Amino acid sequence: MTVRRCAAALAAATAVLGGAAPAAFADGTPSPAAVPPGLYGTKDPQYDGVFRQSLAFLAQEKANVKPAEQAVAWLAGQQCADGSFMSFRADTAKACDATKLDTNATSAAVQALVAVGGHTDAVKKGITWLKSVQQDDGGWPYTPGMGGSDANSTGIVIGALAAAGEKPADVKSAKGGKSPFDALLTFALPCDDPAGAGAFAFQPDPKTQKLYANADATAAAVTGALGKGLTATAGQADTKGTACEKATTSEQAAHNGAAYLAKTLAPTGFLKSTMPGAADQPDFGNTADAVVALAADGMAQQAKASADWLSKNAAAWAKENGPAAYAQLVFAADATGADPKNFGGTNLIQSLNATGPAPQAAPSSAPAAESKEKKNDGISVWWIVGVGLVAGIGVGFLISGRKKNQQL
Repeated sequence: MTVRRCAAALAAATAVLGGAAPAAFADGTPSPAAVPPGLYGTKDPQYDGVFRQSLAFLAQEKANVKPAEQAVAWLAGQQCADGSFMSFRADTAKACDATKLDTNATSAAVQALVAVGGHTDAVKKGITWLKSVQQDDGGWPYTPGMGGSDANSTGIVIGALAAAGEKPADVKSAKGGKSPFDALLTFALPCDDPAGAGAFAFQPDPKTQKLYANADATAAAVTGALGKGLTATAGQADTKGTACEKATTSEQAAHNGAAYLAKTLAPTGFLKSTMPGAADQPDFGNTADAVVALAADGMAQQAKASADWLSKNAAAWAKENGPAAYAQLVFAADATGADPKNFGGTNLIQSLNATGPAPQAAPSSAPAAESKEKKNDGISVWWIVGVGLVAGIGVGFLISGRKKNQQL
C-alpha cells in the first residue's frame, strides 16, 4: 500500500521509510506524549496509529468484545473535517495536512467504526471522501494526488465500501466510469507470466509499466476482488484447483491470485520476507493476510495449513508487534475456523485486549493452557537468529504494502 508504514518496530519503519528514528523512540521506549490515552499499542503511532486501532476493534468484534469508550473516542477524533483520516494526528486541534491523507487508514477506520456501531455520520463522511478521490482507472492510491492507483489501496477501499453497505461495482470514476474491480484487473498478471502467473502487482513499474508479482498485493487484491474486507470469512469451496485461466472478471482474477498464493505457500506454509536487505525468512503478517485471502476464495486446505503454521510459530512476532499483529492472527484464525482464544496455546483476544484500555465488556475465559514449549512463544531457531533484524517485518498490510513504487 505505497509506504503503508507501520512503526510496529522501529528498525523496520526506518528501513522502509529511509528516515531517521524519532528521537523519542530512539531507544525503543515510548514517549507518553506520542502515545495518547486510548490508543492501542505502545510504539510510535506516527505511521500506523489509526490503522492498528482499527484492526484492534475489528478483531475484538470477532469475539464480541466492546472496546473502551476512550479508545473508540480516540479513533473517531482522528477523523479530518472532510471525512478522511491521516495515519496519525498528534494534534487534532490542527487542520489535517492534505499531503498526508491516507486512503488505507480511512478505509480501515470506516470498517472499524461500522463494527463498533453508532458512528453513522462518520462512516458516511469517510465513504464520501473515498469516493471523491477515486482515480480515473477506478482505483485508489495510498495518498491522493501522489502516484497512481495500487492494488493494496484499491482492495482495502473495496472492503470499506462493502462494510458501509455500498456496492463497490457501482462506485465508478467520474471520468471513464471505471469501477474498483476494473482497476484491480489492470494489476493482474497473465497466466503465461513465468514468475507470477495469476498474481497481482502492487503497481505497474513506473518506467516500463511491467507487472511484477507481489504476494502482499495479491492477498489484498484477492479479498478486494471478492468484494470483501479486512475480516473476510471463508467463502464457498473453490473447486477449480490451482489452475490459472484468463481473467475477464474480478472473480476469476481473485481465483488466479489465490491459486498463486496457494502454490507459493505450499512448500513451507509461509510467505518469505521481501524487505530490502532482509535475510530469507518468514513474513508472518503477509502469511496471515494470505490465509484470509485463501479462505475467502474457498481454498480451505492451504488456508488451514498456513494458519496451523502461524499457530505454531507466530506468537513471538505478535508479542513484539502488538495490536495489529494480534488482530491479523485473529482474522486468520477466524477465517479458518480456529479458536483465537487458543491459537497454538496463545489467547489472541486476551493478548490483544492487554495492549489497550480495558474493554467495556469482554467474555470471560480462562487463559489458554500453555505447555513449557509454548512458553517459548513457538520460537524456532531461524526466528531467534533473525529477530534483531526483522523485529517488525511482516505486519502484512501495515508494512510491505506501503513500499512506494517497489515492485517485487
